[in-house]
Amino acid sequence: MKTNSRSPAGKPVVLVPACNKPLGDHPFHVAGRKYVEAVRLAGALPLVVPRLEPEEIETTLDLAHGVLLTGSVSNVHPSHFGEAVLDETLPLDPQRDAWTLPLVRAALARGMPLLAICRGAQEFNVALGGTLHQAVQDVAGHADHRAPADRPAEAQYGPAHPVHVVPGGRLASIVGSTCFEVNSVHGQGMKQLAPGLVVEATAPDGLVEAFRHAGAQGFNLCVQWHPEWKAAENPVSCRLFAAFGEAVRTYREQAGGIPREPLPHPPLAPEPASVGA
Repeated sequence: MKTNSRSPAGKPVVLVPACNKPLGDHPFHVAGRKYVEAVRLAGALPLVVPRLEPEEIETTLDLAHGVLLTGSVSNVHPSHFGEAVLDETLPLDPQRDAWTLPLVRAALARGMPLLAICRGAQEFNVALGGTLHQAVQDVAGHADHRAPADRPAEAQYGPAHPVHVVPGGRLASIVGSTCFEVNSVHGQGMKQLAPGLVVEATAPDGLVEAFRHAGAQGFNLCVQWHPEWKAAENPVSCRLFAAFGEAVRTYREQAGGIPREPLPHPPLAPEPASVGA
């Protein structure tokens, strides 16, 4: 399947899936500006996409050369990895789950570059059959990876802990370092990585902080921290988005990549009727 080789302003196009959030009495599709600006930093044109029907995913991917899965205040619904909701006070977004999980598989099957951040990394893992800790802070041996809610954003997204990068991996080749500081703004975390996923970095408590699908064609990288936060001021973030941008441009130059058979995956759980977004 061939994608368009041209886009406005001559830039490759990166899809940015929107979240679902009520504003007042009305439902809205929303995407954080920091993610949009990070796509621009990568040298690409961000295209924020609302909820898609399953049959619309392939057609929408035809418009693009890459996908950025964003972080969010919402969690992946645990029904997608065989669990009940642990804390019903935490926000969920089943409408996002319903199309971003198949989107991951569709993008990987095309060899389309994909960068996943925080919730996006968790989606990537769950889409391929992995599981999550719903509350990392309650798991023996793990630290509390949440940011203090009573602090301003500058403090919440400040350096929180180092990550230890696997030598010789994709992340190590991009950042040129085996250890650097990251922020930490998440309650959920990786429990069991899906088949085919390999660890690229870990936190001091052993929690997976970065991984990729080693067998998938094309660039893919998932990180648990938020490199988009003031990315232009952070050398590691700049290298990450530069690598993503280069992969997106290469994909466009190669006429959209080579279509492949979809990757094996577990069936998705039905959208929970009792949870709105």
